[in-house]
Amino acid sequence: MSNTLTVRLTRERERELIELREVPLRLHGPDGPPIEALLGLEPLRVGSGPDCALVARDPGVSRVHCELTLTEEGVRVRDLGSKNGTFVRDVRIHDALLPQDAAVHLGSSRLEALAPLAPRTLPLSLAPRFGEAIGASPLMRAVFALLERAADSDAPVLLLGETGTGKELLARAVHAHSPRKDGPFVVFDCGAVAPSLIEAELFGYVKGAFTGASAPRKGLLEEAHDGTLFLDELGELPLELQPRLLRALETKTVRPMGANAYRPADARVVAATHRDLRAKVAAQTFREDLYFRLAVVLAQVPPLRERREDVPLLIAHFLSRQSPPRALEDLPPSLVSLLQSHPWPGNVRELWNTVTRLVLFPGMGEAAIEKGASPGTADALHRLEWKEAREAAAASFELGYLRARLAQRGNNLSAMAREMGVSRQFLYRLLDAHGLRGPQDG
Repeated sequence: MSNTLTVRLTRERERELIELREVPLRLHGPDGPPIEALLGLEPLRVGSGPDCALVARDPGVSRVHCELTLTEEGVRVRDLGSKNGTFVRDVRIHDALLPQDAAVHLGSSRLEALAPLAPRTLPLSLAPRFGEAIGASPLMRAVFALLERAADSDAPVLLLGETGTGKELLARAVHAHSPRKDGPFVVFDCGAVAPSLIEAELFGYVKGAFTGASAPRKGLLEEAHDGTLFLDELGELPLELQPRLLRALETKTVRPMGANAYRPADARVVAATHRDLRAKVAAQTFREDLYFRLAVVLAQVPPLRERREDVPLLIAHFLSRQSPPRALEDLPPSLVSLLQSHPWPGNVRELWNTVTRLVLFPGMGEAAIEKGASPGTADALHRLEWKEAREAAAASFELGYLRARLAQRGNNLSAMAREMGVSRQFLYRLLDAHGLRGPQDG
């Protein structure tokens, strides 16, 4: 690979731009022809699991093995806790820049970065926030600029990114800046509802449609008429319901379960997922026509570890929401530096929980970011405003509950989800949000 910069900031009159040179990647496995993918602004994962952008048919490759990211210095390679390791020039690496003309070795496979493509430019937003989402980093301002333009239209938006990166905040901002801002904003989490109930939730039903349907109920698509429907964790939508959703979006009508007639349901859809939907399309677990119907505007929300310069800004924002309000200067500079260097597997949500712990227990220091630190007690929570106290109490309950369940079940997350009465995907997201799940769990 050429050592030409793959990402750099430029200025054009009053605007700031990112100059991006996407890098083709080629994976050579032990059997079969090589496969390729294009590395752009969004990180790209390699592994044997179907959700990876490059799926290795190699028993020596972990389900989620490594991740590649474009930086101003070149291509960065990060091992994701693989069992057999990630190697560059016979050296096992955890997190490193890929040297010129070097390949990445994982299992019996070899991954090479080819010459970068011709540069293209992406505009950056002038504002360090979009709605309640905050970020002054170039990556976030590129997302803001894209969504600012998309908000004025009625085009569907697909937000990709890890759990806890703020996708719902961005969806709410798109709605608030759109011509539909006076209409309803309706949220549906495809991963938090049992698959057997999703059809009734989305499309509604008439009285007597099934056992227990004693009264008619509108579906969420109909409730979002003239507004926005936010489909969170779209990747968990059962395959058999995807044609119905596609038809509803194309015709702007729905037919409730048990009904004969269609009803108007003109809702703009903003969808989000932490899954790689293109990989799911390739694996035939997600419909290609639905993917292209929803990915008219595609935005990759970066994880917090890829925009560490935003951490102090986020901390200051979270501190200002406390009661009484606090400032960044109230924290020791060494602690702020420590928070900035933390990998934040739970992303912005985990950072919020940590800042809340620091406010409730100022003496905790570094212990506030350790796994399993207690978020607070009733007396401490009483000093916060209602919204912050409720969120801190919920985080405390979730953390204690999950730790107890993990102590009972260890890494048997499928059994744990069954006993909790939630989907595995919803459990994974909870564990991720609290930094309790390793890359290979589940």
